[in-house]
Amino acid sequence: MAVKFRDYYEVLGVPRTATADEIKRAYRRLARKHHPDLQPAAERARAAERFKEINEANEVLSDPDKRAKYDGLGANWNSGGDFTPPPDTGWRTVDGADGDELGGFSDFFTSLFGRPAGRAGRGGGQITMPGSDVEGELPVTLDDLLRGGRRRITLGQRSLDVDISRGTRDGTVLRLAGQGLPGIGGGPPGDVYLHVRLVLHPRYRVVGDDLEMDLPLWPWQAVLGEAVKIDTPDGSVTLKVPPGTQAGRRLRLRGRGLPRADGSRGDLHAIARIVIPERPSAAERAAYETLKREAPAPGDRPAAA
Repeated sequence: MAVKFRDYYEVLGVPRTATADEIKRAYRRLARKHHPDLQPAAERARAAERFKEINEANEVLSDPDKRAKYDGLGANWNSGGDFTPPPDTGWRTVDGADGDELGGFSDFFTSLFGRPAGRAGRGGGQITMPGSDVEGELPVTLDDLLRGGRRRITLGQRSLDVDISRGTRDGTVLRLAGQGLPGIGGGPPGDVYLHVRLVLHPRYRVVGDDLEMDLPLWPWQAVLGEAVKIDTPDGSVTLKVPPGTQAGRRLRLRGRGLPRADGSRGDLHAIARIVIPERPSAAERAAYETLKREAPAPGDRPAAA
């Protein structure tokens, strides 16, 4: 019996060298795209036919034995015409094969493999497949990491609540179980995976569990030392700047960094940045002229101990 050849690799859009994982991914993507239940009413009949072809191709290529048997067609596989199974191969034709029903198999399939029990025929073979996972980014602010709490996001037509717990960091992946796309044929829904992306803060930088900030100091503050008021995520505090503070020195405030999962917190580091007046007053300029005359050159200063 001559039957129309079907190129299952072409149906799934994969090369003949495709791995099992590549075949599985291609099948799941196409099955979801063409499943009749997910199509408008006017497109369901055509989608049902396409879905049947996809399912048939997967039935063969996902099974190592069937795939090897199919690949055994050799030179005939790409003929694109009718195919008649040789009589000594054990392949058989099942009369009355009905390829028009969803879940049915073509004459070509049944000529090679027979009709799988419980899968084909009228009313046969409900396909069950888990829903696809959904991935996306979740922009969070520094305040979200510091305070935690709950955020509401919109996914399609749904609103979902996302818990941001202690220890959440930039790059953390949050999983919302069962909130992905619905399954097919009663299959379980997929999950939602949100990749946390920290929005840059204008003042603070995140380094692991710690925070960094720049601390602008006038030259005389760095030389003489002074208690300065700075803003931290927990409010204003007074920080003592030691005399002789050099540019780049890190002044640490313990326990004012990001919260950890165990309840502790990192530190806040204020980094000294020496600034100078852009438009010094006459008195300031005179003071700097005096300093210029009286202060030794850097190379003449004694080495630091």
